[in-house]
Amino acid sequence: MWTYVKWTFRVLVLLIVAGFLHYTLPHHDIVRITGTYNRLTTVGTENSWAYASPDTGTAESATTRDIRFIEAVYPDGGVIVYRNEDTGWVWPPYFKYDSSNLQAEAGNLKTTEMAPKWVSVTHYGWRFPFLSIYPNAVSVKAVAGPDVRIIPYVNIVVLLALAFGVFMIRRMWAQFWERTVEPVVAEVEETWDGVEAQAEAAKASAGGFFARIGAWFAGWKKKPRR
Repeated sequence: MWTYVKWTFRVLVLLIVAGFLHYTLPHHDIVRITGTYNRLTTVGTENSWAYASPDTGTAESATTRDIRFIEAVYPDGGVIVYRNEDTGWVWPPYFKYDSSNLQAEAGNLKTTEMAPKWVSVTHYGWRFPFLSIYPNAVSVKAVAGPDVRIIPYVNIVVLLALAFGVFMIRRMWAQFWERTVEPVVAEVEETWDGVEAQAEAAKASAGGFFARIGAWFAGWKKKPRR
């Protein structure tokens, strides 16, 4: 039972960490921008975690904000909508303050299906239509075509750094356990073994004492009376 609980906890932690990294790390989409616009958007308790802080960028209040959006189309015809918000100095650490310039760049890269111009949109976050959650565009850059491959250098560096950090923490924990915990456990086990040995010796000594007393009484009863 305990094994299942332990593995369930480990899998849950792994899923949470993987989801956090997938949401936070940058992604690159090759798309064709079809439109840009501003819209007053209601931000409620169910989706506020996916938007910037109320005092960042163009936010007007805690519930209704004037948010910039970028519409785009994938090479296969699928559509995607990005929000364009400043992140400021809060999480995630993209330190984005140029949402106005980014909106202008995106507007300048708008093209039609007949004369497409493909761009790479770097963004973070997820798209959940039923919660009105949009990925946040961080940058746009024109590319040669829809088949361009973008190597995610930032993701590679971050994941390697995390893997190295986990490896070092495990090594440090193993050394701490070997040098600090194991000697204490061994000492406690030795002390406990000594206590058990003393208890067994005391029990044996007491048993021998009472056995001698019993033998003395048995011998005294067997003596003939004069």
